[in-house]
Amino acid sequence: MFSNRYFNIMVPIISVFLGLLAGAIIMLAFQYNPIKGYIALWNGSFGDIYYFGETIRQVTPYILTGLSVAFAFRTGLFNIGAEGQVIVGWLASVWIGTAFDMPMIIHLPLSLLVAALAGAFWGFIPGLLKAKLGVHEVIITIMMNYIALHSSNAIIRNVLTDSKDRTENIAGSASLASDSLSEAFGFSRLHFGIFVALLIAIFMWFLLEKTTTGYELRAVGFNKYASEYAGMNVGKNIISAMVISGGFAGLAGAMEGLGTFGYMPTHAAFTNLGFDGIAVALLGANNAFGVVISALLFGALKTGSLNMPRAGVPSELVEIVIALIIFFVAASYMIRWILLRFKKEGK
Repeated sequence: MFSNRYFNIMVPIISVFLGLLAGAIIMLAFQYNPIKGYIALWNGSFGDIYYFGETIRQVTPYILTGLSVAFAFRTGLFNIGAEGQVIVGWLASVWIGTAFDMPMIIHLPLSLLVAALAGAFWGFIPGLLKAKLGVHEVIITIMMNYIALHSSNAIIRNVLTDSKDRTENIAGSASLASDSLSEAFGFSRLHFGIFVALLIAIFMWFLLEKTTTGYELRAVGFNKYASEYAGMNVGKNIISAMVISGGFAGLAGAMEGLGTFGYMPTHAAFTNLGFDGIAVALLGANNAFGVVISALLFGALKTGSLNMPRAGVPSELVEIVIALIIFFVAASYMIRWILLRFKKEGK
């Protein structure tokens, strides 16, 4: 019998292959050349040092939103509010970055910390309602996405600026951007946030797998009634899980505010970083290091798709490929059944 670890590795790999294959079939059906399309996709992601830098830049917030959603999943919760937590984290980081003038050794860590706290607070509210009143976190987190979107727009226009559609640029002491790093990667927008994201991935792995707190969080996610019988504080763990999950997403917002853009614009619609994080978490099997690999794939697809029109292939086809990959991940029971059939026939 195949082990769960084997399935956790094979299912995402097969899902990606099937998604790319189905995407190629769709391209053929609409008379596009899939070979040229995928070559353009690859070149737009890794074709030169500039595209590689842009891909890693795109991967950075995906790692953090993927970790946010994955952490909640691992603790038995559905954080559909990572999008709103990204927005409030972005706003908080830019507010600190523009409002104060201090040495970088204080300013940058403070900006990151406040972003994480803002996201954590946005996760605390649904966590508290879930723990104390039994309100389902999916409903609350979805609604709070809209509150975050429209509230941030109002704060930018009426508090941080004088009816403008974007904030001032953050101070250099709060910036994750680096001229030398950008120049080394073809003057791309790559910034030091990638190291923050990787450190958070290590932190999540260590917390869940190597600490008593992580064990309790996972236990409550598996069975809250058994955990309560064992003496664990179920309500406290639910709130803690949503707070940590929200903190990760808040940091993803800081990656945009302190790194990619250096300011925050008003948004007519969602950034989709939080929603894409759901797909990243699913493909990464809710594993911290799996999320990093999954984020690399999604970042490559998103960045590379911008180069596909040069090959005469619409970039929107990448969204179809991503949707198909997630479909196959969601239908993993079919892949498991096929693998087991091959296993039995091979005996």
